[in-house]
Amino acid sequence: MRMSELYAVGEKTEIGAYVFTEENILRFARKYDPQRFHIDKEAARDTMFGALCASGWHTVAAWMRCFLDYWMTEMRRLSEQGLEPPKLGPSPGFQKLQWLKPVFVDETITYSVAFVSSRPLTSRPGWNLNAILCEGINQDGVTVIRFESSVLEFE
Repeated sequence: MRMSELYAVGEKTEIGAYVFTEENILRFARKYDPQRFHIDKEAARDTMFGALCASGWHTVAAWMRCFLDYWMTEMRRLSEQGLEPPKLGPSPGFQKLQWLKPVFVDETITYSVAFVSSRPLTSRPGWNLNAILCEGINQDGVTVIRFESSVLEFE
């Protein structure tokens, strides 16, 4: 089975949600992005954000965690139906990453993926390069993150 057989072009699939607790924000930021608006509530008040907010990289990492969890479940579901799931990965990259709105403490971001296109790779017969649109939307319905990604698919 190919991704193009499984998903319609433009069809958005919800892949999971992540709660950005203060503890999660601080843990990630202290390790990977220790800017003052990510690690210090008091200092964050005097920035353009006005409050402690998650690192944009944290929002991307949470998307990836949700996608991997979703895909493992999807592979099991397809296998249980007697279908062979598409063989995916790795990604050769992403583009047009947009952090559209800051993510604040206790916001829940619901992530999605939409299949955009697929093309065969002439250099590798049986392989396809799939394009997907990835998004995260907060509890108020506001898109906070968006990026386009490529995913290899092989036989």
